[in-house]
Amino acid sequence: MTISIQTRLIAPACALAVASAAAAAIPPTVASPTTVVTSRAAAPAPQAWPAIPLVTPRKHRTARSHRAPVATTSLRTVSAANRAATLEPDRQAFINAVQIYPYADGVLYHVYTAPERVTDIALQPGEVLGAVASGDTVRWTIGDTTSGAGDSRQTHILVKPFAAGLATNLVVTTDRRSYHLALTSTAASAMAALSWTYPQDQLIALKHAAEQVRAAAPVAAGLSLEQLRFNYAVTGDEPTWRPLRAFDDGRQTFIEFPVSIAVGEAPPLFLVDAKGAAQLVNYRVQGRFYVVDRIFDAAELRLGSKHQDVVRITRIADEPVRRRGA
Repeated sequence: MTISIQTRLIAPACALAVASAAAAAIPPTVASPTTVVTSRAAAPAPQAWPAIPLVTPRKHRTARSHRAPVATTSLRTVSAANRAATLEPDRQAFINAVQIYPYADGVLYHVYTAPERVTDIALQPGEVLGAVASGDTVRWTIGDTTSGAGDSRQTHILVKPFAAGLATNLVVTTDRRSYHLALTSTAASAMAALSWTYPQDQLIALKHAAEQVRAAAPVAAGLSLEQLRFNYAVTGDEPTWRPLRAFDDGRQTFIEFPVSIAVGEAPPLFLVDAKGAAQLVNYRVQGRFYVVDRIFDAAELRLGSKHQDVVRITRIADEPVRRRGA
């Protein structure tokens, strides 16, 4: 019984002691210089963190954006060049239904086609076909055939589209040249055939014909066979251009060469005096002949650097040799 009463008395006393200790631990709050207020301390305010400025990342230009203006300019340049190089059909250049284009390197020839129509692209007679390439081989039918025989054998490229509104290109290579064509398909109108003229080949043929005419022309007008003297000896090396003979008419000297002189390098002519000194002389080339406007006793034809071919032409004054013909 005594233990129980003590327990009840000790418990309130302990509680009062604990409360007094807690009150003593709370620091006083200063309200004014003369008043001290004892109360529970307020919770400290949260500390503010320093403001961090937001940085918006810069948009870096990619390599593509750098190249975009350059690519656009390049595409415009290519388009302008193709338009400038494209040759359109000309009404004045049609022979019946065949369009005749003048051939030139690098030209784009525009060809109009249509479904259910075959367009014939005829190459130069004798030209050997190498290859045919097209940008679109799915919607276009492209083939080749030949006509004629021998030197007149001619290659034909046949083109037909499957539908209207198509466009592609065609490249044809041969043993002589390359053709570049721009193909367009329309609803109904189509070119039946086209071919080319070749101004460069014609110019070469005219030049060759002129050379043949000059070669067949007489060396000099007014020559009399009785006046010709063939008393010249040709000695020395034997190159392919070695003269066949030499003669004069008392005023001019003529040196005749073989036909091969026209396709090789021609030798210069030097006059040789009595002391053996050589001097270049003026002469004219007429066909296979050198024409010298004087009579000489000795001359030499020289050609080459390391191994020089020398052919000597000497006039024999004592015993002239006469033959008919030049």
